[in-house]
Parts: sequence; structure tokens; C-alpha cells
Amino acid sequence: MALLRAALAQPLSPRPALPVRHPPTSLTGSRFILDFSLPPHPGPGAPRREYPRIEATARRGARTESAKVRNRRLQKKFNGTATKPRLSVFCSNRQLYAVLADDHNKKILFYGSTLQKSICGDPPCGTVVSRRRRLLHLEFGLYSGGTLELEFASPARPAQEAARKVGEELVRVCNELGISEVSYDRNGFARGDKMMAFEVPVSQHGFLPR
Repeated sequence: MALLRAALAQPLSPRPALPVRHPPTSLTGSRFILDFSLPPHPGPGAPRREYPRIEATARRGARTESAKVRNRRLQKKFNGTATKPRLSVFCSNRQLYAVLADDHNKKILFYGSTLQKSICGDPPCGTVVSRRRRLLHLEFGLYSGGTLELEFASPARPAQEAARKVGEELVRVCNELGISEVSYDRNGFARGDKMMAFEVPVSQHGFLPR
């Protein structure tokens, strides 16, 4: 009873104000206009509602990171062993590199490229060599209208021929080591002219699927 009396003794809180209804200013049939009193605008100096700040930043080296992630994922698929090593091929705009690796024992069984003189000869593939022999000392201004003889070396071997020789050397090393199958890893490179020329002797030996 004491609590009830104390509650009744407290003054009641005022009710919120209802929208003011003004008399209709224009009548069109049964339609009329109501005017509601809206709260005033807080103004330019009033504090605004805070929203969470969103920042978007681009990753640096996204292409390089994606290539590394892709190669790391492919290494799980092309995992070389002693009996079935991994044949990894890297092809640039001018040269081709091939590595036969045993990932379990961490050994390189074969390495070949189109820059090796032992495989592609001298000069290596992709270099155009021109040698000029002068009969007169032109650098000293002693040229007096005589004939000028130019001697050019043999033209460079095409890149496809050098890539094919790398494939043949790979097959020879595999025969010496007694390897009958490989795990071919192109590292995501498309089959261009050098890549296809390299795959011809390798596929003829039975390493690559037809």
C-alpha cells in the first residue's frame, strides 16, 4: 500500500504533442489538406549522424601475387618423384628453359635452355651475329674510293629449332636415367611456336599424352 500511495503521489509525465490540424484551406469534393507541424531543421552547425567509414584499397602487385599463388597450387598437382619427375618449362619472348626436377629429394635431374652452346651450338639461338671486315682503315679517314668488303656470319638458328633440340636433349637424358614418364608442368604458358617445337620430340618419346 505504501508503494501504491507513493506512485499515485508522483506527477504524471506530459503526453507527446499531437500534430495540429488546421481547418481545410481548399475543398475539392471529399479531399482536404492537413498541415502538420514538423520539427525545425537542426542547421549547419548541428552534429550529424555518424556512419561507419568504409575504405577500399587495391593490393600492390596483384598480378604477381596471383601468379605465385597459381604456381603454388599447381605444384601440388605436379609433384615430381624419382620415378616420375616434374618437367617444368618457362617460355619467354625469345628463349625457352626446361628443368627436370625431383621434388621429393630436391634434386635437379636435367636443365636445358635455348641459350646453351652445348645444346644449340655457337652462336646460341635468338642472336643475329654480323661481322664486318674492312679492307681500308675507315676510322682514320684513309678511305679513297676503294671497294668495301662485308662478310656476314651464318644467320642465327630459329627459336623453334633450338627449342626442338632442347626437347631432344631432354629425351636423351631421360633414357640414360631410365625415366619412362614425367609430370608436365607448363606453368600456365600458352602453347606457342617454341613450346610446340619443344613438345614434338617429348611427345614422340611417349612422355606427353596425344
